Amino acid sequence: MISSVLPTYNRAPFSFVKGEGSWLIEADGRRFLDFGAGIAVNALGHANPALTKALTEQAGMLWHTSNLYQIPQQQVLADKLVDATFADTVFFTNSGTEACELAVKMARKYWYEKGDPARTEIITFSGSFHGRSAAGIAAAGSEKMTKGFGPLLPGFIHLPFGDHEAIAPAIHHDTAAILIEPVQGEGGIVPLPDQCLKGLRDLCDEHGILLILDEVQCGVGRTGKLFAHEWAGIEPDIMMVAKGIGGGFPLGCVLATEEAASGMTAGTHGSTYGGNPLGCAVGNAVMDVINTPAFLADVNRKAGLLRQKLEGLIAAHPDVFDSVRGQGLMMGIKCKAANSDVMQAGYDQHLLTVPAADNTIRLLPPLNITDEEIADAVDRLDKAAASLAV
Repeated sequence: MISSVLPTYNRAPFSFVKGEGSWLIEADGRRFLDFGAGIAVNALGHANPALTKALTEQAGMLWHTSNLYQIPQQQVLADKLVDATFADTVFFTNSGTEACELAVKMARKYWYEKGDPARTEIITFSGSFHGRSAAGIAAAGSEKMTKGFGPLLPGFIHLPFGDHEAIAPAIHHDTAAILIEPVQGEGGIVPLPDQCLKGLRDLCDEHGILLILDEVQCGVGRTGKLFAHEWAGIEPDIMMVAKGIGGGFPLGCVLATEEAASGMTAGTHGSTYGGNPLGCAVGNAVMDVINTPAFLADVNRKAGLLRQKLEGLIAAHPDVFDSVRGQGLMMGIKCKAANSDVMQAGYDQHLLTVPAADNTIRLLPPLNITDEEIADAVDRLDKAAASLAV
């Protein structure tokens, strides 16, 4: 008999009832150190006082009006994002998946309005993940994402990740854009080197096409910059954002230049809940905390501490772990043992991690994790690895 909750998830056997900072508390009272943060969502941990205050104050005034009317909190957050980034304009969504849908529509509408409606193809890369909508799975293109869901949305050209020589020949008169994650998340925490991102920007400029960045997982301070592409010193034309921007409240957005967004006029896109007062109140509080030089500098300092400790961990358990990779507090450990076994051993030590492709576990702690909690997590991973080696 089918479950009343559609059984599309392989859930771990935990029922968390409370969160405190970097910790989750099970119904039976057990405390787990959370190095998944809701898959990079709880950027400021659980029950963060600033976010709780923003949400409860807004909840006491107004929850929802729809985008039929002006939403002051939305305007404030849009202004903050425009002031802090390359963007001239922002559209608010509820998720990264919705952000992907708009990014694809925006790129295609751009060329339609330019009088080139055949220019619809978007180049994407193996190992990518752009959500589970029709556009998202077609963009990723992997069998795991697409099997059984055909016919797929056409117009995506899939290239091997890291094959620089394949990109330029794939661009032709119907190419609208290149879509890529600066750091692949689901693909196994695979950063795109700065010089490669610069090369993609140059290539897009050379051919007059749009560069779309998916920073749903790697954005909002996760890599030690507000957005990961800043490390390469480049700017996209369109960018997808979600996860950390809401700190745990469903919120996403698409940022764009005025030029890239020029086709998106009244009536071309919409969202009933997107940019609602509750979500934007929390998003404003998130930005106020994360988008400061001191906070981002501390993310980088803690990232260095975590990487140093992980390198020592890997050296101590060469039969269990292979290597560490990532950027900022978006780390991945490629495993020699099955990553599912490593995760389970971590559960036994009351440590939560997240699986990814390429036999990797993701370490995505809250950005305000303490040094002591970093040391505690690595100690728990050490004990987990020791239990696997027996």
